[in-house]
Amino acid sequence: MKKILLVVTGLLVAWTGSAFAHGPTRQKVTETIEINAAPAVVWGIIKDFDKGEWMPQVAGTTGTGGNEKGATRELKLKSGGVIKEELKTYDAEKMTYHYKITDVDPKVLPVANYSSSIAVTASGTGSTVEWNGAFYRSFMNNNPPPEENDEAAFKAVSSIYKDGLANLKSLAEKK
Repeated sequence: MKKILLVVTGLLVAWTGSAFAHGPTRQKVTETIEINAAPAVVWGIIKDFDKGEWMPQVAGTTGTGGNEKGATRELKLKSGGVIKEELKTYDAEKMTYHYKITDVDPKVLPVANYSSSIAVTASGTGSTVEWNGAFYRSFMNNNPPPEENDEAAFKAVSSIYKDGLANLKSLAEKK
């Protein structure tokens, strides 16, 4: 009986200790913007997966595969970094696509297991664009450095989305 009690006590102590361990949690960002331009105009700016220059952080894009599932693109950033991405789904009729990052230096963008989608929908006489992503911080162990923690990852992605959507609005409303 004493052995069983010791084993149960040991398991409870181990379980209690593991309850306080905390690795990364999945982060989600959704940014939305209203644009005073027809959906076709807005979609016309973002529809080509291999052309990401509408995003203000991007200096240039190279890609293979066009808008077909499995297509890839490499975003060369103005800051000097590179983000490699793969197209997962594309629906021109619904004006949406879904993609994932396949390679990025955490110093460029502190995320891991990142996937994202962007969609254009009609809204009155204009458009609504929703850009959302889900990801983990790049540092997968406990006690990440400040530049690779959950808050840094969330802030970096949110900033990209907000800046990108503001620039998309500016470009679309000039047409």
